[in-house]
Amino acid sequence: MENDNLQNNLEYACSLFPSVAHACRKIGINRQQFNKYLSGTIRPSRHNMHKICNFFGVTESEILSEPSRFAEIMSVRRAPENSLDASPLSPALKRMRQLSGSLDRYCGFYFGYSYSFSNPGKVIRSLIRLSRKNYDYLWKFVEREKGPNRSFDVYKYEGAAFLLRERINVIMYDALQYSSISQIMLYPSYEASIDCLLGVHIGGPVKRGRKPGAARFLQKYLGSKVDVKLALSQCGLFDPEEIDPKILDLIGNEVHAPWSVLEVDET
Repeated sequence: MENDNLQNNLEYACSLFPSVAHACRKIGINRQQFNKYLSGTIRPSRHNMHKICNFFGVTESEILSEPSRFAEIMSVRRAPENSLDASPLSPALKRMRQLSGSLDRYCGFYFGYSYSFSNPGKVIRSLIRLSRKNYDYLWKFVEREKGPNRSFDVYKYEGAAFLLRERINVIMYDALQYSSISQIMLYPSYEASIDCLLGVHIGGPVKRGRKPGAARFLQKYLGSKVDVKLALSQCGLFDPEEIDPKILDLIGNEVHAPWSVLEVDET
């Protein structure tokens, strides 16, 4: 009975999105595998069930409930598409955009470097893109880590960037599971051409559970256009000795006396 409910409820939940493929991409589950859940052939693993529930904003017991009950739950949980305009957050977001300085000169691709939140002692190199759409500056951030079966786990984050009080402020969310929000704060560059941007990355990646963390963060400019496939192939986890020593010196997370907080000096 529960399997029948799950099958019907997944079909209903996916109908609220442009397509099943769209939902699969957002959840981060292979379409072929997801089709087996829709057909009732197999039940999701605990890990995949957690991802599905996080994406649809429900608990496991709710997604296994009677279809009529589940439809009621989804109608309450799912906000209308135009609800942002009526949200009390909307004026604040618009105000930040109005106050933000231009980030046009920073648009392009970067490698990001920091010590990994989830893998002690390792340095992670990520791929970042900052672009402009109308009056907004959009941020895309991709990490990849080699999993236990030697395949790569990919983590994607999307968000917005603002230049406020001589700081580049980035707010981004987990674009696959919608389960976490991270922030990056960077010093702007005053050089004629951009090389590196230095700052702090604050977040709580899924692998850390509920534990938040902070790390010094460096972005190295790659250019306005890159071979994305090639750049992604160069991302991943590295031992510190594999990283340029100059970069390594700038991303160390030592706290120096007399301070008791992690901070970053402007270079």
